[in-house]
Amino acid sequence: MASICELVCTTPSCRAPLSADGKKMGCPTCVKMELQPSFYCSQACFKSDWSRHKAVHKIAKELKARQAQNADDGVTCPPDASSEVKLSAPSWVDSYGYSFSGSLRPCRQSAKRTVPRSIKRPDYARHSDGVSESERADKANNGKIRVYSSAELEGGEGDGPPGLRHACKMGREVLDLAGRAARVGVTCDEIDRVVHEACIERDCYPSPLNYYNFPKSVCTSVNEVICHGIPDYYELADGDILDIDVTTYNRGGYHGDLNETFFVGNVDDDGRKLVRTAFDCLQGALAMVRPGTLYRDMGNTIDKIAKMNGCSVVRTYCGHGIGNLFHTAPNVPHYRKNKAKGVMKAGHVFTVEPMINLGGYADRTWLDNWTAVTSDGSRSAQFEHTVLVTDTGCEILTQRENEPVMTWDEALLQR
Repeated sequence: MASICELVCTTPSCRAPLSADGKKMGCPTCVKMELQPSFYCSQACFKSDWSRHKAVHKIAKELKARQAQNADDGVTCPPDASSEVKLSAPSWVDSYGYSFSGSLRPCRQSAKRTVPRSIKRPDYARHSDGVSESERADKANNGKIRVYSSAELEGGEGDGPPGLRHACKMGREVLDLAGRAARVGVTCDEIDRVVHEACIERDCYPSPLNYYNFPKSVCTSVNEVICHGIPDYYELADGDILDIDVTTYNRGGYHGDLNETFFVGNVDDDGRKLVRTAFDCLQGALAMVRPGTLYRDMGNTIDKIAKMNGCSVVRTYCGHGIGNLFHTAPNVPHYRKNKAKGVMKAGHVFTVEPMINLGGYADRTWLDNWTAVTSDGSRSAQFEHTVLVTDTGCEILTQRENEPVMTWDEALLQR
């Protein structure tokens, strides 16, 4: 699950870059409601976008009120609902006149799945707004990149709590199961069910669930969706590309994060080129991981590979430190000439997850306040691994079985 990397003005007609440390204006209502933050370059931009942006607040309020009353929230529907209802659009589509950039449309969702009491949970799982107080405290008080010890990586012996390696291994097992479930006619909700149940079977919590109120256990991003797609009753169609982003949280208190993009049926040549390019971008970046590498330098390699193939690199979302926190330092941007801080050291653990577009790099967000899509409606693809910096290079903690170095095999991604 990607972290926000480059702040840009929320106004669609502006999208001016914002410095993380510089002058910017945050929407006070988003802050008060503890929604994902929205930032603007000026008071004028905030005012000009208010008539559009306030719909996010209204939708969030309406959803909470309806859920509290067990009424139709305009977003979910019961599992025995008709196909017509399941495939219908959430109420916010018509109520607020949202204009989509591509051909994909949201459908209704199933209710949030439950987690047994015996499963260890991250702090945000029980927060009414999904806020991670531990991440907030870390961001406010600690700018250092954590170095993980061998004991933290391996975990306790015997019945002791498992370590970070275990969380990543569980994530890989879950993603493999989710990928095998994908095929023409299967719903994204079914993939969410497979992921949720696979996590529980492995004594893990599905990390995306309730993270800042994300309603599902996995992210499913189809075609023009860049990241953070919410699984719903959309039925995968012949020719789709589908990214499945899994994160597992184990009993030892560690997260493991990875994703892959799959071909659903007969994908055209441009789609296949895009997915291969996204794979090559991650492969090229991981070849640079070793002590002494500047985090900012991976973006130059990723950008070069993407441009060689006529693609662009998303700038808004980035890789991130991970371990006992879902998102922490370092930030790992994927575009050239970024200003990421830090030098890699043995024991650092982080994700690299370049999002690659067939068209331009610009993005926008649906009014569900999560689904990030390309502004021009072009398709987007992504691969992600959680990696450990070793004394001599890189260990892919979320590697495929018997694949310590990324190896392209189109057949493994064909569904």
